[in-house]
Amino acid sequence: MTRPVVLFDLGGVITTSPFERFAEYESRVGLPPDSIRTINATNPDTNAWAKLERNEVTADEFVNIFNAEGLALGLEVDGREVLDCLSGSIRSQMVEALDRLVGAGVRIGAITNNASVGEGASMARNSSGASQMREVLDRFEVVVESSKVGVRKPSPEIYTMACEMMRVEATDAVYLDDLGINCKAAHQLGMIAIKVIDPDEALTELSTHVGVDLI
Repeated sequence: MTRPVVLFDLGGVITTSPFERFAEYESRVGLPPDSIRTINATNPDTNAWAKLERNEVTADEFVNIFNAEGLALGLEVDGREVLDCLSGSIRSQMVEALDRLVGAGVRIGAITNNASVGEGASMARNSSGASQMREVLDRFEVVVESSKVGVRKPSPEIYTMACEMMRVEATDAVYLDDLGINCKAAHQLGMIAIKVIDPDEALTELSTHVGVDLI
């Protein structure tokens, strides 16, 4: 049975992953690999990153707290440079897939953990990138942003919120995310969850659940 609704994460799915730029930053300044992920994984519900994505701190406050969290772990990071890593490049094959889904009558929405930095839901760092991303986001019926609703993945509330806004049950939806923990939360609500490692492989799998050729 095909599912009539698809919900997408943005960073790491529609755009390239910020983790790629984190790795570039770490290499450039001589930090151990995955230093930023290590900081983010420490007290993940209450740390600077969680507060930023729930819009509980300003960008300046985030930088101060994040830098201190890094130092507590023996890692000297620059939180402002980390924020600059958040905006990714749009994946053309994903945009083509969105158009095919809409053309076939499959409803689409987005759920993103983001922050009130940069421009728009994708946190673009310049007006040109923001304009391009707005054109992509116009395809979605609903875009649920953690920084606006005060709830972030993997909290089940944000998935439920998206489904309620689209007037569907979770069991009607397929969800795509590049993080396993977010996919697990969606699966527990009854969604089919696809972890995006390779975009083309993810779209091939999605095709089987919506009955639309996306590759």
